[in-house]
Amino acid sequence: MSSMLEPDTKPSAAKEILHQGKGCFAVLLALAVLVGGGWFVYTQGKSLMDSFGETPDYTGRGVAPITVTIPAGATLDEIGSVLKKDDVIKSTQAWDSAVASEERATSVQPGRYLMRTQMPAIDALRLLINPGESRVRAQFTIPEGLRLSQQIDALVKGTKIKRSAFEKALKKPKSIGLPSYAKGNAEGFLFPDTYELTADATATSTLKQMVDEYKAVTGDIDLQAAAKKLDRSPYQVLTVASIIEREVNQDQYRAKVARVLYNRLDDGMKLGLDSTVIYAEKLNTNTTTPKDRDSDSKYNTYKRKGLPPGPISAPGKAALEAAANPEPGKWLYFTTVNFDTGETKFAETDAEFRQIVKEFQGWCQSNPGRCDS
Repeated sequence: MSSMLEPDTKPSAAKEILHQGKGCFAVLLALAVLVGGGWFVYTQGKSLMDSFGETPDYTGRGVAPITVTIPAGATLDEIGSVLKKDDVIKSTQAWDSAVASEERATSVQPGRYLMRTQMPAIDALRLLINPGESRVRAQFTIPEGLRLSQQIDALVKGTKIKRSAFEKALKKPKSIGLPSYAKGNAEGFLFPDTYELTADATATSTLKQMVDEYKAVTGDIDLQAAAKKLDRSPYQVLTVASIIEREVNQDQYRAKVARVLYNRLDDGMKLGLDSTVIYAEKLNTNTTTPKDRDSDSKYNTYKRKGLPPGPISAPGKAALEAAANPEPGKWLYFTTVNFDTGETKFAETDAEFRQIVKEFQGWCQSNPGRCDS
């Protein structure tokens, strides 16, 4: 009997042990899940508790320049909303904290301010309280293609800063940040654009603002690398751009004119440009006479080979891009055949050039007084 029962007894004991083992494992598994889940909840909760009460705010000194308008009659809450919308501050909570910590917060005045995106709220508030050079007084615009003396005329008119102050600042090229290759001459380096004039602006700070914009634009188009590729100096490329700015007023022709200039320089030809003679003789015209072209000036490209000694105007971005990236071609000549539309034609041979010159002369005859020197 015992031998019959023995096989039944052993499996039952094994099942019981297995059952108990499974129970222990289930308990351990449940405990592990409980502990693991608890740890997850704990860590997440601790992280939440650690961050609870923190105010979203930017750090650092800000990122990109931006002009912010504070409306007349705006409350501090409304000012915070404006700054948040323009991404000057990260949150209105940070603004509220800054306002609460600054007794002079209510002294913020309406107006336009030069600020930066992503500023710490307290820095943004303190800038508005003590704006200094960040407070915008007015705007002034300097158009493309002006010579330096004309730019100064426009600056005096637009900023109400005395001419003598600008002339004094120009004598200190380092103070206005001219590149080393300018060799102290600001001609061509005061970038034409519309600028914000701040309350504390001076002749020096205004000129520096324009030179800084020149550096930013030429940095964007990588002028120095382009000049190296063309086997020219940055100053020579700027000079070419200044000629392009004076010779044509349509973007579609600029890169072609650049190619004509480089082709003639490479072939050892005189450039033969009215624009450089006009600069040299300070003429107020679009064309020149034989007497004008007989000038002994170093800027007279009818008599002298190569580029003039320096820029003849302040070129805009389109002219700078064209000078840095001339269009491929074999043209050696160009002529604007219609001063009203700016239409310009190009030629590879002297015979082709004579034909487009005749076309220009025909336009001049049909428009008396428009082509006279």
